[in-house]
Amino acid sequence: MTNADILCPDGQPLKLIQLSHASGLKLDLIDWGATWVSCRMPVAGVERETLLGHATLADYFSAQGYLGATVGRFANRIGNARIERDGRVFKLTPNQGVHQLHGGPDGFDRRRWNILEQSAEHVLLGIDSPDGDQGYPGNLAATVCYRLEDGLRVSMVYTATVDAPCPVNLTNHAYFNLDGAATDVRQHVLTIAAHEYLPIDKDSIPLGQLAPVAGTGFDFNVPKKIGTDFLVDAQQKTALGYDHAFQLNPSCRGLKAVAATLVSGDGQLAMDLLTTKPAVQFYSGNYLAGISARDGGTYSAQQGLALETEFLPDCPNHPEWPEANSWLLPGETYRQTTVLVFRPA
Repeated sequence: MTNADILCPDGQPLKLIQLSHASGLKLDLIDWGATWVSCRMPVAGVERETLLGHATLADYFSAQGYLGATVGRFANRIGNARIERDGRVFKLTPNQGVHQLHGGPDGFDRRRWNILEQSAEHVLLGIDSPDGDQGYPGNLAATVCYRLEDGLRVSMVYTATVDAPCPVNLTNHAYFNLDGAATDVRQHVLTIAAHEYLPIDKDSIPLGQLAPVAGTGFDFNVPKKIGTDFLVDAQQKTALGYDHAFQLNPSCRGLKAVAATLVSGDGQLAMDLLTTKPAVQFYSGNYLAGISARDGGTYSAQQGLALETEFLPDCPNHPEWPEANSWLLPGETYRQTTVLVFRPA
């Protein structure tokens, strides 16, 4: 079966997009969910897969976990699926108990994106979201451009416009395992340029105040193996691991410096992350168990991790937080960029 033989839930054929660069970097995507399904590159002379993925492309229609998907309108969680502006309350469509996660049950990860441009090294995809979609106000038009660049670089540029005020927070939900296999990512070494993180309650909704990482297992300002302080904090025990937003230091925002670095467990491959977003959600794959895997089996917890660049979760309900203004207004253009740079460790 080829991708042309696979019908998406909308009844139309799935489109597979394959990008490649002279450096040896190869990226595969599908138009359903603008989903990133593969990222391969040469490591010590051998091509290595760095993303978790499903066994078949058709699995992406029904599988859980958001593997590689573009999520929106608002990535991460909004408490009680409720936002308010100018005295008007908008009830969003919940999909995690009473809360909303990653844009709702029919978010952008479960939609067809239109291919607007494509070359050997880039693809631009777009989506239109009508007024009231998943409870959000206004008509929204969004794009994401994936581009391979010199130096084993992948850039992701997101744009959006609206005709009514609406919070917008687009990101990609790729799960990385730089060892090239479904090993335990707690053997990876991680650095995050952040002095504060956002504590959460039992439903993973922010408690309301940023907290210092100093003196906790959340301090990744110095490179640290993920497993070193795994589950040492009450906050980690609440989430069964790391599933928290880190407020990035001002020095690394706006692509000015590396915001996070991940190094494979075998010490051969590193990935630097740069972003214009003010925060990154570090998720250690705590609920991966049972999700269909590339090899035809299923994943176990902590076999992949996500570094989701974003605004802080639930920030439309917390205007007091620093850089919490995720509301996009008519006449403005949302434009955010994340760059991943792969290199020998």
